[in-house]
Amino acid sequence: MLRALFHRLSAALPSQCAVCRAWPAQPVCEACVARFAQPQPRCLTCALPVHGGAMQCGVCIRQPPPLDACLSAVPYAFPWGSLVTRYKFGNEPGWAGALALLMRSAPWVEPALEQADLLLPMPLSSERLRERGFNQSLELARHLAPRKTAADLLLRIRHTAPQSSLKREERLKNVVAAFAVDPLRSAELRGKRVVLLDDVMTSGASLFAAAQTLRSAGASHITGLVLARTE
Repeated sequence: MLRALFHRLSAALPSQCAVCRAWPAQPVCEACVARFAQPQPRCLTCALPVHGGAMQCGVCIRQPPPLDACLSAVPYAFPWGSLVTRYKFGNEPGWAGALALLMRSAPWVEPALEQADLLLPMPLSSERLRERGFNQSLELARHLAPRKTAADLLLRIRHTAPQSSLKREERLKNVVAAFAVDPLRSAELRGKRVVLLDDVMTSGASLFAAAQTLRSAGASHITGLVLARTE
């Protein structure tokens, strides 16, 4: 799987590995993908690492999140943390293709996308979109499953402080009533399997709030899919 990912990345730009600086190479070379993108056991519903054959973490067992499944391609650690920051805040949307290939190579991502009726990127507020210039989750979605991507079905109706600046309890309060489904299109969600896509998952507050909104609108199955998961 990793070798197939390497060959698919080899045709992309830039031609130098962003991690080890090998030249000529691809955005992330074969050796770095093999070293830093190895699959690891993760909680089925929040994608935190688990050990000893566990299927779920203790938090999800005690308080099940509004997700039926949750998948992460890589940990939010070296080298992926800096690459995500470069993509997200460095005005480099061209990285979306290479990062989407990395996501698609992760275990269970391909079946989740194939089984889904809709791929919904996490929306940005209009203020955040103007500030950043593009929606990083939408760009990933367009590379993962363009025909299933619905960009304007899930809406961000309230601008909030950046989650990265807040503690866990503050994150949970910050996203209350921040999402809504377009009322003219809510019927599109009833009984549907949905993949909800974000770039990074930290506390899960934003992803869970959006998933609860989709669940209330009638989605029958929701899989959270993120590029990187903090640990």
